[in-house]
Amino acid sequence: MAKQDDHAHVYARFHDAVNMSPSEIEEWLDTAESRAVGFKRDGGESVGHASGRRIVQILRTPEAELDGGDYAHMRKVVGFVRRHLAQGPHQEHKVPGSRWRSSLMNWGHDPLKD
Repeated sequence: MAKQDDHAHVYARFHDAVNMSPSEIEEWLDTAESRAVGFKRDGGESVGHASGRRIVQILRTPEAELDGGDYAHMRKVVGFVRRHLAQGPHQEHKVPGSRWRSSLMNWGHDPLKD
């Protein structure tokens, strides 16, 4: 598969996985719930929270201006969302405020929108 075709595939999968708008993600990232979940390196910002900020940047960048690092992060987002969704959906996890849902939302996916 040519790199251009691979990029088109990754771009489409990313936009399937991320079902929140940039403004929805930013609003979510400002909440205490967002900051309370996820793996934190060195006790700082969680990996998912940092990813959410990067997702907003990618969503606001014209497709023609995305670079290899952006596509690598898009692959990472798709993988995380798929793995996390495979862990559920259990009804108790779908309740607003669950850590499962909060983690997914840090990565730009709200399972209640499905």
